[in-house]
Amino acid sequence: MKISELGAQLRSGMARTTIAALSVATIAGTVPAFLPQASLVTPAYAQSGPVSLADLSESLIDSVVNISTSQTVEASSGDRNVPRPQLPDGSPFQEFFDEFFENQPGSGSSGPRKVQSLGSGFVLDAEEGIVITNNHVIADADEVVVNFNDGSRVDAEIIGRDPKTDIAVLKVDPKAHPLKAVKFGDSDAMRVGDWVLAIGNPFGLGGTVTTGIVSAIGRDIQSGPYDNFIQTDAAINRGNSGGPLFNMSGEVIGINTAIISPSGGSIGIGFSIPSELATNVVSQLREFGETRRGWLGVRIQPVTDDIAESLAMDDAKGALVAGIIEGGPVDDGTILPGDVIVTFDGKEIDEMRDLPRIVAESPVGKAVDVEVIRKGKKETLQVTLGRLEDGEKLASAEDGDSDDENGLEESSVELFGMTLNTLNDATRETFGIGDDVVDGVVITEVAEGSAAARKGVSAGQVIMEIAQEAVKEPEDIVDAIDNLRDEDRKNALLMIADKDGNLRFVTIRIDG
Repeated sequence: MKISELGAQLRSGMARTTIAALSVATIAGTVPAFLPQASLVTPAYAQSGPVSLADLSESLIDSVVNISTSQTVEASSGDRNVPRPQLPDGSPFQEFFDEFFENQPGSGSSGPRKVQSLGSGFVLDAEEGIVITNNHVIADADEVVVNFNDGSRVDAEIIGRDPKTDIAVLKVDPKAHPLKAVKFGDSDAMRVGDWVLAIGNPFGLGGTVTTGIVSAIGRDIQSGPYDNFIQTDAAINRGNSGGPLFNMSGEVIGINTAIISPSGGSIGIGFSIPSELATNVVSQLREFGETRRGWLGVRIQPVTDDIAESLAMDDAKGALVAGIIEGGPVDDGTILPGDVIVTFDGKEIDEMRDLPRIVAESPVGKAVDVEVIRKGKKETLQVTLGRLEDGEKLASAEDGDSDDENGLEESSVELFGMTLNTLNDATRETFGIGDDVVDGVVITEVAEGSAAARKGVSAGQVIMEIAQEAVKEPEDIVDAIDNLRDEDRKNALLMIADKDGNLRFVTIRIDG
C-alpha cells in the first residue's frame, strides 16, 4: 500500500482496521506488509545511553570540593544606604527596624568589610594536596578555604594562578583530611554528543551532580586570548565555577568556568576549559608558580577571503603576519610582514586565533618548524621561541587619525578615494609620522564613504607595500594597480603603517 493510499483511508475513516492490525501485529512481533522492515528496528545509538550514573557519581563526588573565599574591601560612598522609615512613637516594631537598618552597608561605619564568595574545585593530587579551581573564584581573596563533601574545612594556599586561562592551583595539607584524587583525561578524544557529568557547588547548595552531552568543541566566547572551550548542556550555575566536567570513565576532561544566561541560571549553555589546555598550565603553575609561555614575536590578523584572493591562496586560512615585534624571536628577518603562517610545529593553523594558543602551549626555547606562504609559495622556516612576558601582547596595530594637510606638495594622486603623496620631511611633520616608518607613500586624505574609508584607512597612514612589493612614490602604486588588473586580479593587498610604524594589511577592490 502506498502512503498516499493510507492517507486516503485515514481521511475516509477506513483506517481504523489498519491501525488495529498494526497494533496487534506489533504486539505479536510481526510487521505489516505496508511498513518497511527497518521502521520498527531500534537504532544502535538509541540503546547506548547510560542507564544510571549513580555508581560513577558516588565514586567521584568525594574528589570534588567547594571553595569559599573572603576578601576585605573598603566601604565607599557607592554602598547602598537604605533610608530608615519613620514609625509612630512607641511602635512595637521600632526595635526590629533599628537592628535591621544599623546592619545595612554604609549605615553605621565607613570602615572595611568582608565579602565572601563560593565556587568549586577538585583534588588532582592526593599526596601533594593539590586542588584545581578557576582563577576568578579565588582572585583577590584574603582567605581561601576548601570544603569537603563530608563537611570538613581546610585552609588552602594559592600556589599559582593564570588569569588568561582562568585556572588556579591551590594546596592543602594532605594530613589535615583524607584526599581522593581524580585525573585529567583526553579532551581531544571527546566528540559532540558524548555524555558528560558535572559536579559542583551551585548557589552554595553543596555537592550537586548534573549530566548532559558535549554540545560543541572549540568554542571562542571572547573571554581570553586562548579560548577553546568545550560547550555542554549539563546544568552549570553560579558556584559551579572551577568544578570538573567528567567523561564516562570518571576522568576530568574540562574545568567548568562560564555560562551564557540572561537570567543568571542554567539554560543549557555552559563552557569548560578543555583538559588538553589545562594540563600544561597546571603543570607550570605547580612547578614555577606562574606560566612560561612560548612567544613568536609577531603581530597577526585574520586571512579574509579578499586577502586570500590577493595572495593567490586557495582557502582563507592561516594567520597573516602584519608586523614583527622589535627584539622578538623573529626580528632577524626569518618571518616577514605579509607571510601567512599555515602550520606551526606540525599543527594546522585554520584560523588566526589558533596561532597564539598553539605558540603559548609550546616550550620556551624550543626550535620549531613554521610553514608560511610567502609571495604565493610555501616555505618552511625554523624559529626558536622566546618567552611571552606579561607586558608583551600579540595585537593588531592601531590606526592613526591625523588629517592636517598643511605643507603638502601640490602634486598628488587620487586612487580609490585616497589622496596619495610622497613621504618627505613636510608630510612627516604634518602627520607626526615617526622615524620607524622609513619608506612609503603617505595618505593625505580619504573620501568619506569610499572603498578605502570602509576598510578603516585614514589620513596620515603610509602605504609601504602593494601586492607584497615595496612602494616609494604615488606612481608606484598606480603602476602596481595596472599590473594587477592586467593579471585579472580583483583585489590589491596593501601593507599600511600608522604614524608609529605599526603595520596591518587591507585589501582594496580594483575590478570595479
